[in-house]
Amino acid sequence: MEEKLLTRARVDMEISEKLAPTRHSARERLVLACRMLGAHGHWYGGLAGQISTKGEREGTYWTLRFGVGADEATLSDLILVDDQLNVLEGGSLANPAIRFHLWVYRARPDVRSIVHTHPPAVSALAMTGQPLKVAQMDATPFHENCSYLAEWPGLPISDGEGEAIAAALGPKNKAILLAHHGLLTAGVSVEEAAVLAIWMEQAAQAQLRASAIGQIRDIPPELAAESRDFLLKPEIIDLTFQYFARRVLKTDPDCIAEAAAG
Repeated sequence: MEEKLLTRARVDMEISEKLAPTRHSARERLVLACRMLGAHGHWYGGLAGQISTKGEREGTYWTLRFGVGADEATLSDLILVDDQLNVLEGGSLANPAIRFHLWVYRARPDVRSIVHTHPPAVSALAMTGQPLKVAQMDATPFHENCSYLAEWPGLPISDGEGEAIAAALGPKNKAILLAHHGLLTAGVSVEEAAVLAIWMEQAAQAQLRASAIGQIRDIPPELAAESRDFLLKPEIIDLTFQYFARRVLKTDPDCIAEAAAG
């Protein structure tokens, strides 16, 4: 045990000292997050789902303009809205479902970015009333960190739905599985919210495959907690985000280029 603690301490120190953080701007990170979510099937059903992040000014939020898919997002598709969904920059209008994000932001000052999507595997769990299982290492970020809303409050465009989702998420959890609906991740950064959404869908995919083979065995809580705390380190989240971003930029290197004037 002592040797393990010493090794862990060394790893933590080296990660903190030697890893370089993401150097993209806040708006570029939002576009890259949209693109990577699109690439991982989070917008497979069309325009359902949203991503948002807090703006520099209090009570403002960046998001995609209504009608643009995550897989086609560019800097010119971003709009800035206030806490009444009035558009402050970018023209067009916001997805009306962004309204329920505002409830989460009000309830959770620690949250700076929210992803809500309906990816296939999570949707399958949502349809069958199955909470997310933590039975494999890649799912451990959700150990005691993923709420479950068992009853669908309806289309999330009014205050009632936002209030119910924010309450179910709770004061600390970073994710929630929404029955009959999809997922929501609430991160301290765009990077965390996006990476958690991708990981959550991957965990749901593994759960569906495993349930077809046999009984799922949960990871012991103490080991799940240890793995969760390591994988949720900001440096690990950032490294993962950078990897997904590189894949996006290989496919479309111009997606974060500013549009030419005129």
